[in-house]
Amino acid sequence: MQHLNPGRDFPAPTATAPLRLVVADDNPVIRAGLTALLSDREDTTVVAEAADGREAYEAALRHRPDVILLDVRMPGVDGISALPHLVRLAPVMMLTYSHETETVREALRLGAGGYLVHGEFTTEQLVRAVRDVSEGRPHVTPGAAKALLTHLRPSAPAHAGAELPAPLAKIPPQNLSRLQSDVGQSFRSRFQLSTREAEIMDLIASGMTNQQIAATCFISEKTVKNHINRIFAKLHSTSRSQAAAKWLGVA
Repeated sequence: MQHLNPGRDFPAPTATAPLRLVVADDNPVIRAGLTALLSDREDTTVVAEAADGREAYEAALRHRPDVILLDVRMPGVDGISALPHLVRLAPVMMLTYSHETETVREALRLGAGGYLVHGEFTTEQLVRAVRDVSEGRPHVTPGAAKALLTHLRPSAPAHAGAELPAPLAKIPPQNLSRLQSDVGQSFRSRFQLSTREAEIMDLIASGMTNQQIAATCFISEKTVKNHINRIFAKLHSTSRSQAAAKWLGVA
């Protein structure tokens, strides 16, 4: 019988390089905490910190990170102002205490790949979200999703639709912060989801698993899967990330 030599006959496993991150937040305590949290791991490392949008842009130019974690409110150049420039250099995930409806919507409009609200995620959920964003999968925490839903469904069922502002390319940058919901046309209504399907799609977009959705909606996982199959057909999507991107208007 031939014996294999593990050292010679099998290639050594290749380690996955850690994701390289830039952390931008004007609060030095938050920056230090995130850096300590994300650098003390095998799958992530912080290559630079920044105190405002301009420093984040300079750090991204210098280090070419895999993901930029970006606060919204910062002195000097704030996160929303810097966002259109940063997304040209790397995927951006908003990581902030701000969950106002217009802020969340504008960040997603401007190309943010995710929106996480402090206090709504564990370390592992943060790392998973960072990896999702690095691979092009949208990720938002419940607070951000709720902010969107508060605006999208003030008094009507979810499938009734919401207003999508005119394409960004046609709007001067100085007007982005003044966009109003009565500009543009309905975009969710074209998907023709039922009230229940729209509710489940909102939960998918917030990052929930089938098991969590089932518990939230008081239905079985099998029923959730049936709803998701119909949702995917209506959204012409083959994955949760693709469906979420279309549903949130970022695809």
